[in-house]
Amino acid sequence: MELIGVDTGGTFTDFIYRKEGKWGVFKQLSTPSNPAESVLSGISHITQSDNYKMVHGSTVATNAILERKGAVTALITNKGFEDVFAIGRQNRTELYNPQYRKPPLLVPSHLRFGVHCRTRSDGGVELAFDDASAAEVVEKIKQAKVDSIAVCFLFSFLNPHDEIKMEKALEALKISTSLSHKILAEFREYERTSTTVVNAYVSPIMKRYITHIIENIHGNELRIMQSNGGSISAATAMNESVRTILSGPAGGAVGAWETGKMAGVEKLISFDMGGTSTDVALIDGGLPLTFESAISDFPVKVPMIDIHTVGAGGGSLAFMDAGGALRVGPESSGADPGPICYGKGEQITVTDANLYLGRLVPEHFLGGHMTLDFQRLESYFDKMSRESGLDKKTLAEGILSVADTAMEKAIRVISVERGFDPSEFSLFSFGGAGGLHAVSLARLLNMPTVFVPQNPGILSAVGMLMADVIKDYSLTIMQKAQDMDHAMLEKQFEPLVEKGIEELLLEGIDKGRIHVEKFLDMRYKGQSYEIMVPFTTEYENSFHLLHEKSYGYSNPDKKMEIVNIRLRARGTPEKPIIDPEPHAGKIPPAKAFGEKRPVIFDGVPRETDLIHRKHLSHGNEITGPAIILEYTSTIVMPPDTFARVDQFGNLIIHTCKKGEK
Repeated sequence: MELIGVDTGGTFTDFIYRKEGKWGVFKQLSTPSNPAESVLSGISHITQSDNYKMVHGSTVATNAILERKGAVTALITNKGFEDVFAIGRQNRTELYNPQYRKPPLLVPSHLRFGVHCRTRSDGGVELAFDDASAAEVVEKIKQAKVDSIAVCFLFSFLNPHDEIKMEKALEALKISTSLSHKILAEFREYERTSTTVVNAYVSPIMKRYITHIIENIHGNELRIMQSNGGSISAATAMNESVRTILSGPAGGAVGAWETGKMAGVEKLISFDMGGTSTDVALIDGGLPLTFESAISDFPVKVPMIDIHTVGAGGGSLAFMDAGGALRVGPESSGADPGPICYGKGEQITVTDANLYLGRLVPEHFLGGHMTLDFQRLESYFDKMSRESGLDKKTLAEGILSVADTAMEKAIRVISVERGFDPSEFSLFSFGGAGGLHAVSLARLLNMPTVFVPQNPGILSAVGMLMADVIKDYSLTIMQKAQDMDHAMLEKQFEPLVEKGIEELLLEGIDKGRIHVEKFLDMRYKGQSYEIMVPFTTEYENSFHLLHEKSYGYSNPDKKMEIVNIRLRARGTPEKPIIDPEPHAGKIPPAKAFGEKRPVIFDGVPRETDLIHRKHLSHGNEITGPAIILEYTSTIVMPPDTFARVDQFGNLIIHTCKKGEK
């Protein structure tokens, strides 16, 4: 059976595939107006087979929220609580902006409805579900002509009876409905409401998108990447679309972790620079998870890989601001019109600056399948040079420096600001533009090595094929730690374990390949937020240690609370296997070297080797300056760097001269 991994980005759609026992890669421009077009045309280019599996990471759900192009959504909640979603936590993201206004809500006030019913905090019934009140709401929703409905009643995670009755009352309307106890069975009504609303808002869009792909892949299997680093079936993704919000970046983090682990490197900062944005994550012995994510200021409490994103990519636009300062991003040229050198763009981008300095080779872009137009840059750099008062070479290097600073700041957010020293990690570079900036960025952060995998431009697609099938479950139990013991907690987990195994079996995973991981959300009594702790016989000691690591102190004498239990059911599907290569010696073969070309570093043209990566083998060493060419990416090695190829074909670049530390 053939395997295909697909990642849709803002500029390119990336493919990795196994066909007739051999692996191949393919990239083509994305189609922003309908992302499915580039996916389907790419599949047609790769194969005509009727026997393949595909794992796909999509930006459809994310873009629907950011662009406010989701479904017309109604919210049903308890009478008197219709405005919980609007009030939120009363936080202001721009504290010192007197003109700040919250972004428009996904559900306006006239589409928020209340039903007479009330469940108590212990799961008991305070006010019975009022069928007449529910019928009135159903009629109002019918008149409103909405496309999707979110249902979120108080304490439904303890007793879902009211939500189930509301779902039955809505059945006749045949409208997509999201129930909060199925989406997020946890306390904190605002976050649960927000997560359920986001799911309702994007699910019809994802359903149309996924259905369109399924109808055109003729019965072949489709799986969708989740934000938590695992994949799910297309059917699950259509109903629980909120779990796919960051599916593309999650695929990249999984690819970085699995590739690094295979090479024996488990302390990584992943650096994924694409055409539109840059995603970074700190990986210290495992993928980092967060339950405190937000998109467009709306909390989304489903598990996600902890990824920080900035608007700096190859397509980021350079401009002079009102104060005369050079700025880069977050606006991007995207796939259409794209950078100037692609043929249609009219504003200078980071990609154009790299080309102007000689760091991109026009005739070798995408393996020669797409030639860049260097001559078209001249007039645009002339114009911006006059506006800025900088000569053209200084302007181009300045654009790269400003972009590097934005990306350096993003890495400091996930490392230095959380107590980690970047110099103890390797910078794992991927994405189509990552290799152009990785070494200069690592030097800014005093990171000694840069790790560049094979085919870095499509690593997110690779990660999707490497990902496990993962189902996450949670339940609020709100118990005092002294009232619970290990056996009692095991009993609480049993329904979640049964559900996890059952659903993974339905996802097509053999029982022998299913594993479950258990966690507790714990806190000291009186605290507002929790720490996730692995559930072992030593969970109380683990909590104290993790609390001290996170906050600098612990208090073993203080009473603790167990707020939520969490279960991660993991199924291991067939994955790509990379065999190690034999050592081929330090000196690369002559065919690896192309002609030398002048490339500008620090304002000075330097004669630089062009090296074809496909001819490099295990043990080969390279000294900078060098430009390493491959199909999916270009890697820049500035002067005073050297690199070795490891046994899996990864390029390990040292950011100092050979022999120095």
